[in-house]
Formats: sequence, C-alpha cells, structure tokens
Amino acid sequence: MSQDARYQVDVQVETLYIEEQSQPDQNRYVFAYTITLTNSGTVAAKLLTRHWIITDSNGRVEEVRGEGVVGKQPYLRPGESFRYTSGTLIQTQVGSMRGTYHMIADDGVEFEAQIPAFTLSIPRVLH
Repeated sequence: MSQDARYQVDVQVETLYIEEQSQPDQNRYVFAYTITLTNSGTVAAKLLTRHWIITDSNGRVEEVRGEGVVGKQPYLRPGESFRYTSGTLIQTQVGSMRGTYHMIADDGVEFEAQIPAFTLSIPRVLH
C-alpha cells in the first residue's frame, strides 16, 4: 500500500437524518450520507472496494465490505470528483461511520483512500 502523494483521494461527507423512514419507538434510525471523492493525486485511479465500520452509541459495530459504491467502480483522473448518496440504519439516535476505499492506480499501485470518521445524529441531539 502506498502513502505516496501521487496516490491521493480526498473524501468529504455530508449526512442527513431520514425521519420519515425512521421508527424511534423500534430503535430504527435511518441516515443518508453523501460522499464526494476527489482525486487530488497525480495518477488516475479506480475505486475497487469499500470497507465501512458503523458504530452506534451502544457500542454495536457493523462492518460492511463490498465491491464499488452504489453499483459503480468510479474511475477518477487527477482533479476529477465522483459524488454519490447512500444510506445506513442504526439502533441509536447517534452513531458514527468510518472506513476505506481500496483503489488501484493506472500504474498498478494499490492504495487505500481513508474515509474520516463522521457522526450520524438526529437533529437537536448533539450541539
């Protein structure tokens, strides 16, 4: 795996609580998250797989692994971005997500794009 600046994908996250799909009386809280991936390196790369670690405030951890994102394996040239929206379900009002995208560059170098930890929270729970 490379830490080389040529192989750099930045990840930005926005979250949204989906009240109409949630059922708090059944400990069911649904969140959407929108991810923007930007290739800030100098070599084009393709996203192969994802690995998510989802933690609720009870300490329950779920790991999700799979190919691509939303059925795609985006190819990003230097400076290009790819944006998608997906969702998750947790059993508490607050939780967090973090993870990695496994990438392969045009020159064959494989590397991880880090997904920084972000908070899932229903409105007015966290200040």
